[in-house]
Amino acid sequence: MAFLNMEQQTWAFTFGILGNIVSLMVFLSPLPTFYRVYRNKSTEGFQSTPYVVTLFSCMLWILYALLKPGAELLVTINGVGCVVETVYLAMYLVYAPKAARVLAAKMLLGLNVAVFGLVALVTMLLSDAGLRVHVLGWICVSVSLSVFAAPLSIMRQVIRTKSVEFMPISLSFFLVLSAVVWFAYGALKKDVFVAFPNVLGFVFGLAQMALYMAYRKPAAALVIIPEQSKEEVAEGKASCGGAEVHPIDIAEVHDLQTVVVDVDVEPVTYAAASGMVDGSVGRPRAPEELVIKPDMVTVIAAEA
Repeated sequence: MAFLNMEQQTWAFTFGILGNIVSLMVFLSPLPTFYRVYRNKSTEGFQSTPYVVTLFSCMLWILYALLKPGAELLVTINGVGCVVETVYLAMYLVYAPKAARVLAAKMLLGLNVAVFGLVALVTMLLSDAGLRVHVLGWICVSVSLSVFAAPLSIMRQVIRTKSVEFMPISLSFFLVLSAVVWFAYGALKKDVFVAFPNVLGFVFGLAQMALYMAYRKPAAALVIIPEQSKEEVAEGKASCGGAEVHPIDIAEVHDLQTVVVDVDVEPVTYAAASGMVDGSVGRPRAPEELVIKPDMVTVIAAEA
């Protein structure tokens, strides 16, 4: 065990506390994803692999921290991580389709029960305490690298679909921040098993953020063109001179490219997104909507 002076212990404790806070943010960052799962009663395209592997990693780090003196801060955050990941997986098993549910259950039983039990048994059979910590430490490093590499499947999906819908930017950001803090903690504690895997975590986190910036959808604008016919718009002859441009949220448009509204008769109310219409009664909500007067002939939603 490496002996630390008082200043090193103070800084290590400080970074350990920061690591607990940032790692908690990492664990909580998928909350919007699982709120969406709960709201839609479907896991859609989300995968269980990152959450299963993360739970396995937390279980191993708790075992490592219990065997190594002075690693209490690893116990606290990984204990919280076990609870959070268990809740996520329980929701996944409830709302996933049958095939995905069966796969997730098999992974849980195989990895988090069988493999973890085997690792714990083999580790406890080692008579030398130092060897026990080293063996378990390298196992933790290997699994941590798998945790950081687990989002690669999601990154492949982003590249294939050209959509970042299933890769929240908050998770990538907190992964980078967490890797920096825990690397500092491991370096100060002279614990290579904590410091080493966070180097790769930093690299993967940056790669995810770069991918998000490359494939995120651009903002959209609502363009109102007066006194132009639908035929002119369809033929691409309509001019945008004097048009009014109203920024809107692209997430609410759902790939809307062009909408032509005929207002030959009386004024109507147009909702640019489905979320602006009360489906239960089949009427627009007031008073937020855009009111289109008879002199407005065409409404176009276009990328800004």
